[in-house]
Amino acid sequence: MTIHYVRSWCIYICMLLVIAACNKEDQALRPENALAVADPSISSNADATIPVSWYQLQFRLIKETPGFTPPVAARALAYTGIALHEAVVWGDRNGHTLSGQLNALYNVPRPERGRRYNWAIAANSALSDITIRLYPNASPANLSLIRALDSTNLSAAGNGCDAAEISRSIQFGRQVAAAIYNWSATDGGKDGYLNSFPTDYVPPVGPAFWVPTPPAFQRALLPYWGNNRLMVRPRYPETAAIPHPPFATDTASSFYKAAYKVYEAVNTLTPEENTIALYWADGGGTFTPPGHLLAITAQLITEEGLDLIGAAKLFAQVGISVNDAGIVCWKYKYRYNLLRPVTYIRQYIDAGWSSLIATPPFPSYTSGHASFTGAAGNVLAGNFGSSYTFTDNQKVPEGFAPRSFNSFQQMIDEASISRVYGGIHYDFDSEVGAETGKAVALRVLSLRY
Repeated sequence: MTIHYVRSWCIYICMLLVIAACNKEDQALRPENALAVADPSISSNADATIPVSWYQLQFRLIKETPGFTPPVAARALAYTGIALHEAVVWGDRNGHTLSGQLNALYNVPRPERGRRYNWAIAANSALSDITIRLYPNASPANLSLIRALDSTNLSAAGNGCDAAEISRSIQFGRQVAAAIYNWSATDGGKDGYLNSFPTDYVPPVGPAFWVPTPPAFQRALLPYWGNNRLMVRPRYPETAAIPHPPFATDTASSFYKAAYKVYEAVNTLTPEENTIALYWADGGGTFTPPGHLLAITAQLITEEGLDLIGAAKLFAQVGISVNDAGIVCWKYKYRYNLLRPVTYIRQYIDAGWSSLIATPPFPSYTSGHASFTGAAGNVLAGNFGSSYTFTDNQKVPEGFAPRSFNSFQQMIDEASISRVYGGIHYDFDSEVGAETGKAVALRVLSLRY
């Protein structure tokens, strides 16, 4: 990457930022935890551009950093949102720390009592630090972008602040990021990006079980991911599995009919169905399905003019939801190890058949797309309403037309069915995935932020 490109990136971020000068008027302390003096400029709509700028950079990092498959990307985006939330929540008189609410998260740093902080600077510092920590194998060019964005945002947010307040705010953001990262290192997924296809995993053998699929015939992706720690514990321990229809080859069976539906869907795709399949594909080299959902979140934050506190809350909620949805989904994938449609269809229906989209290297049940979108979509509905209408512009740079939705449920349904149109999931994969994603969302929304 040339110096010119780094400079161009900085100029672009500068255009997004509105300078938040330090207002020296006093503001009421947060009654529950009256620790720090909050800067009134925190309520400015412009403040949300700092976290949005960091998420935009992370979408690039996901695309370009080795090992950032969908579950790994979801994990990084979740810890980013939590670090952001914990760095600024103390500026919200009605806010609540997630310390003590999230699984095994305790003793997150608090600001010093009676000291003044610039929360935009604290947010920028936390986001810079956590990004560096979560993407340790980022390219030198992208590491340069991280440093440049940190400097650009600090210059904008710190204009008019005294040096002590700037330094204090930077240090607090770094302390929060370090605490969140140290907590993240104990969840079981810290090094997932380094070992996507562990060689010690041996899949079960049998007619109903997953086998590597064309064209790459790769080993199983992240087979142990379902063992990772959830961020939000279910209220009650899981007592029963959610089974798929029994495997069968009889043409009258539910399983055969589900496979034949995939076969027929791909063979008779309308132009609109073809577009839907490709629009939601978000495969290798993209910002992944979780990245797509967080990109929609960033877009809505900007369009709705959310302030820094509102953006931090929403980024945290959506991030936590896709992380936990990924863990739940991968737990089911490797509990059932169900074969993919392409395997079944070639064996029992049409030996020469191919899916529209290349089948990813892991078992079929449940659908990751449906799980991620079911979780994020229901969190967004919980914030904006079940009848909220919006247009997703995130794939325009890739040549797609914007897609408009009358509700988040419509988005969930479309993303879920897209995998059937693509030929890589049975409809029950998507239906159950969307439901388990919704269950995750309800747990996330039950927390206090």
